[in-house]
Amino acid sequence: MASCNIGKKFIAELIGTFLLVFIGTGAAVVTLLISDSVTPGAAGIGLLGGLGDWIAIALAFGLTVMACIYVFGKISGAHLNPAVTIGLLVSKNISLIDSVYYIIAQVIGACLGSLLLFVCLGAPAVTIGGLGATAPGLGVSYIQAMIAECIGTFFLMLVVMGVAVDEKAEPGFAGISIGMTVATVIVVLGAFTGASINPARTFGPYLMDVLLGGTNFWAYFPIYLIGPIVGAVLAALVYSYLAKGNDACALPQPFFDE
Repeated sequence: MASCNIGKKFIAELIGTFLLVFIGTGAAVVTLLISDSVTPGAAGIGLLGGLGDWIAIALAFGLTVMACIYVFGKISGAHLNPAVTIGLLVSKNISLIDSVYYIIAQVIGACLGSLLLFVCLGAPAVTIGGLGATAPGLGVSYIQAMIAECIGTFFLMLVVMGVAVDEKAEPGFAGISIGMTVATVIVVLGAFTGASINPARTFGPYLMDVLLGGTNFWAYFPIYLIGPIVGAVLAALVYSYLAKGNDACALPQPFFDE
């Protein structure tokens, strides 16, 4: 059976993912629009501000994740990401039926985020900004991009398990820890893959781009579906293995003797 408050969890996940996509991809779209205004027809992230462009976008995503965790964490756990939800399902931290509701809510929220971004910024958000859709960078192969997304999500999921799921985690640090992890991954992987590490974050812009007359990016979607899910599942299993029975183990000895 679904949880008795699954309706509230559904709404929390929908709103949280909506905000993540609207604000995070909004930062990417605005960066592209500014770039195009300076160099018409040659818009690109990093062309004007270099790594600073990616840092700004990363902070938009990371701070939004942090805020949503503090707001919605007590309601739904603030997954905001199907890969995270699947990782928690595999590690038996969420039921199957609840995970289905969560993923549906996340996908709807992501689509609404992209749609409202178009409503606010108009056609250039699609034709120039691509609604912040992710794609491999120049010279990055399909497999390389998938591996990068897997590694990025693996890191994110390890942090989620360690600071939010583990009962021994210090309270109050989940939001800033997870939010800054998202920001860190985007700074590094942004130029490689667009740093999605979230299938819903990629699905929303892809769908709305096609419906609103933009570029069709669907050929790249397996990168942002398989990579993050594999990374999240591996991280959940690895952390569960490392944490299992840890209370019975002696504390590790310090590296240096006092």
